[in-house]
Amino acid sequence: MFTNVVVRVPGKSLADGLSGADLGKPNYTNAIVQHEYYINALTKTGVNITVLPPMEEFPDSCFIEDNALCTPKCAIISRPGAPTRRKEVQSPDLRATLEQHYDHIEEIKAPGTIEPGDIMMVGEHFYIGLSARTNKEGAEQMIGYLEKYGMSGETVTMKEMLHLKTGVNYLEHNNLLISGEFKEDPRFDKFNKIEIPEDEGYAANCIWINDYVIVPKGYPKTKKAIEDLGQYKVLECDTSEYKKVDGGLSCLSLRF
Repeated sequence: MFTNVVVRVPGKSLADGLSGADLGKPNYTNAIVQHEYYINALTKTGVNITVLPPMEEFPDSCFIEDNALCTPKCAIISRPGAPTRRKEVQSPDLRATLEQHYDHIEEIKAPGTIEPGDIMMVGEHFYIGLSARTNKEGAEQMIGYLEKYGMSGETVTMKEMLHLKTGVNYLEHNNLLISGEFKEDPRFDKFNKIEIPEDEGYAANCIWINDYVIVPKGYPKTKKAIEDLGQYKVLECDTSEYKKVDGGLSCLSLRF
């Protein structure tokens, strides 16, 4: 169960965020409204929410998931693969917030790069995607820290997705949302796989919090597939402005 969530308000610079989506620039006013609805959805799951202020100098900083991996036993500050995001993790308010909740904080060092959008937690085991943003050195450092605290990790080779959790997300109770290149990966065969149709690929990025599942608004097949499992309360949240800068539901928060 999660008790805490940390989010960061998007800055007006969001329009300059990294993107390969070709969907146009996000509308800042709409993005702020969507962020407020996102916080409202999180509140319904019973967590305590810390809201950090915008960082205008870092257009992608609202995607705070990529700043740290928050595990049950430690927090590990990342080293983003995108050079424009490297200094985000040095923000004093991020470290101060983590220090309020964790006695043990580690940090990925150069030449390692890792973005926790590439990390999926299943109990105390962590799947780490090797992507354009996460390299082998970063993954090995991360696994070393996990093992230091009695957890484990393994790497997943990927070729198509931006991040691992772009295409595969664990919903607890052995249920796994899965799409694209991950559908045929035998390491995921032990899960009950809910395959996301190609035309709703964006919706593979849902988040489980305390037996609620938050799904992006506008993907009815995925929403129904999760509802049909009969194990979750399903909430919809519009993230269409964040999709324009390659962001999804999980990207917008740290959950622990």
